[in-house]
Amino acid sequence: MQLIDGTAIAQKINAASREEVARLKTLGFTPGLAVVLVGDDPASRAYVRSKDKMCQELGMHSVKHELPASVSQADLIHIVHQLNADPAIHGILVQSPPPAHINERAVVDAIDPRKDVDGFHPLNVAKLALGDSDAFVPCTPLGCQRLLIETGIETAGANVVILGRSMIVGKPLALLLMQKGKGGDATVTVAHSRTRNLADVCHSADILIAAIGQPYFVKENFVREGAVVIDVGINRIDDPASPKGSRLVGDVAFDEVAPKCRAITPVPRGVGPMTIAMLMQNTITSCQRFAGTR
Repeated sequence: MQLIDGTAIAQKINAASREEVARLKTLGFTPGLAVVLVGDDPASRAYVRSKDKMCQELGMHSVKHELPASVSQADLIHIVHQLNADPAIHGILVQSPPPAHINERAVVDAIDPRKDVDGFHPLNVAKLALGDSDAFVPCTPLGCQRLLIETGIETAGANVVILGRSMIVGKPLALLLMQKGKGGDATVTVAHSRTRNLADVCHSADILIAAIGQPYFVKENFVREGAVVIDVGINRIDDPASPKGSRLVGDVAFDEVAPKCRAITPVPRGVGPMTIAMLMQNTITSCQRFAGTR
């Protein structure tokens, strides 16, 4: 069984990103990422901190807008429009989920699609569906695909089952893995909570990608012998034995599933570091396009 080390692969990608940032700076351009955080959700705040830290490590320009949970829709969209017009900003990310009174779809639609490094704007979703290489692809699906490529796991002709149908992971990942070319050409099934005989459907997979958001949902009977399992889930559960009183676990019951696998990602140190690495790459790509070097 191969343990897929997402942290090590992300470090390799980040090293290449650092070199490209340095090259762009010699041309007078510094990739800039703006993150907008509404409210004080601890998980979102921690994630924003990690993005800001990575920007600094790579030599990128980083801007944070931390807004109260009471901010109005109009004021939030006004900030997005300001960032759209800011030439120092090449990527805009509004941390999800926002408070209930905010229409998240309207906020995403307000982002300049050329700066939509999260890949959620309708124009980028459409480009991904059409196989347009100009599309910004959501960072977690892109990270999953890159993990498979870097690990030498062949997707062409493989039966892939994605457990979860969200616009953040499941749907864009299905489109990505179905595309022609490297890291694609897979036969993809998207399964979810309403899928009949769910365990049997998952058991048919050569590559099973779990993104359903429920701790330990994927049990041993979901996975066939020799399958590859990518665990996208990040769930915090109570653990009195942990110094923090809780710990992070995935959607996969790792201890019972891992012995059956050809390869598997852990949680943490699996998909999570790849998501941030891909966000940095998307921002660098946006800067290259604005600079006319790509």
